[in-house]
Amino acid sequence: MIGRRGKLTVRAQFRYLAARMTAAEIYESVTNGGASDFAELVTVLNENKPWCLIGGLAVNCYVEPVYTVDVDLVVVAANLPQIERALKTVGFKVTRFEHSTNAQRSGSKVNIQFTTDSRYQDFLANTAEREVLGLRIPVAGLEDIIRGKVWAWQDEQRRSTKRKKDELDLMRIAESYPQLRPFMPAQIVEQL
Repeated sequence: MIGRRGKLTVRAQFRYLAARMTAAEIYESVTNGGASDFAELVTVLNENKPWCLIGGLAVNCYVEPVYTVDVDLVVVAANLPQIERALKTVGFKVTRFEHSTNAQRSGSKVNIQFTTDSRYQDFLANTAEREVLGLRIPVAGLEDIIRGKVWAWQDEQRRSTKRKKDELDLMRIAESYPQLRPFMPAQIVEQL
């Protein structure tokens, strides 16, 4: 579609690009190297198994995807120091926080977050291999993703915008998998 100024509309531009580029290529462009960062991360994690993807990017594996720059992960807690060293070696800046360790390359928009909350360690036992940005990786099971999203949504210490994203992820899952609504708070299910 051509807009008033004789240029393609944003929607038409997106359709044009989507027809000619892979998801990884689009993500690479939009995040300033995020797909490459993700591939490098996967290489490091595959040398330190087991691990799995959680969070919004994992939700995208089960329902219609939405854009996110967050890569949320669970690794064996004892492996995290070795993973941190390996990421630093390949150019990531690593920062520790109370409930997570974060990694990011300079200039990249992708935020990598390793949860250090022990409740998530059980997620490693129930994963499925899924394609994410052109790579086959372990993704947490959907019921575990729901549990993690509910914990995050209930955490009043989190920013309200983050909690709203968790709520939206839960609603997206509830719409696609109505049989899983009993695992979600009534306050979320009632909005559907």
